[in-house]
Amino acid sequence: MALHPEARAVLEDSAAALMRFDAPAAEVRARFAEAWRSSGRGEVVDSVRDRAIPGPAGAIPVRIYRPHGDGPFPAMVWFHGGGWVVGSVDENDATCRALCNAVGMVVVSVAYRLAPEHRYPAAVEDAYAALTWVAAHAGEIGVDGRLAVGGESAGGNLAAVVSLMSRDHDGPRISLQLLAAPVMAPPSDRKSYVDYGEGHFLSREGMEWFFRQYPRDEGDLDDPYLAPLAAGHLRGLPPALVMTAECDPLRDEGEEYAHRLLDAGVPVTLLRYEGQIHGFFALLVDRLSVSAQAHARAAAALRAAFAQEVPWPHGTGG
Repeated sequence: MALHPEARAVLEDSAAALMRFDAPAAEVRARFAEAWRSSGRGEVVDSVRDRAIPGPAGAIPVRIYRPHGDGPFPAMVWFHGGGWVVGSVDENDATCRALCNAVGMVVVSVAYRLAPEHRYPAAVEDAYAALTWVAAHAGEIGVDGRLAVGGESAGGNLAAVVSLMSRDHDGPRISLQLLAAPVMAPPSDRKSYVDYGEGHFLSREGMEWFFRQYPRDEGDLDDPYLAPLAAGHLRGLPPALVMTAECDPLRDEGEEYAHRLLDAGVPVTLLRYEGQIHGFFALLVDRLSVSAQAHARAAAALRAAFAQEVPWPHGTGG
C-alpha cells in the first residue's frame, strides 16, 4: 500500500527527519529534544506530577498522570522510545494524557537511564524498578493494583522485557502489554528492513547506530532482556496488543513476536496500520491523525484487560 499522505508529508519535511548520526550521542539527544519539543496541546487530565522514585543506581524521574474522578484507578507504566539513547517523557506527553483520560487510569511515564552513558542493562533495571515501585506503592498514588505496561519503539522493547522479567522473577501481575512498533531484535534482513530501511523516517542506519550505543558487547544481543525474540519460550506472559506500521523497518520483528506469543498460548491482538511509518503511536501524534485511532484501539484493549482483573482491596499495593 502507498504511504498515507500525512506520513508522506512527514517524510517530505526535512526538518522532521528523525535525526542525523554524525555526532556524539549527547549532541544527537539534544537535537532530538529540540525537534520534538512538546506542543503543549495535550488533553487536560486531573493532575500531572513529576517526582523521583528509588532506582538501582539512584533516583528515577517519573511523570504521573491522574485521571478525573475519585479512584482508585488501574495504572499503566509507560516507557518512551528513542533507541534507548534519545527521548524523554516530554515527547510522549500527549499520548500519556490521551490514554489516561480514555481509559480512566493512572499513567506513570518513566525517564529511564540512557545509553551510551548507561549501557544495557541500565534501562531495563530502571524499567523493572519502576514497575515494582508502582505495584508496591499503589495506594500512595491512587492505584487499585491492576497494572499494564506499554511503550513505543525502544519503549515497546522495555514493556516486553519487563513482562518477561515479571514472569521470570515472580513480579507484579501485568494485565496487558501494549507494544507499539517495538524493537524486538537487532537490525536484520527481514523484509521490512529491506523495503523500508531507507527513506521511511526510521532507518537501518539509525537502528545500527542505536545498537552500537546500547549493548555492552555482542553477547548482549542474545539476551532476551535486550532482544525479546531471543527468548527460549514465551509461555506465561501477559496478554498483548501489538501495533505495527506497514512502512517501518521494525514491522516484521514486532509481528514475529506477536505470532510467537500466539504460538505460546498468549492472547494477542495484532494490528498493522497500513501506509504508516514508525512513531505513529506517540512520537508523531501531532502529525498523524492515525495516532488518535490507535489510541482508541489501545484504550479499548486496556479497558477490556482491566475488566478481567479484580482490584486489590482499598487500592493498596503489596
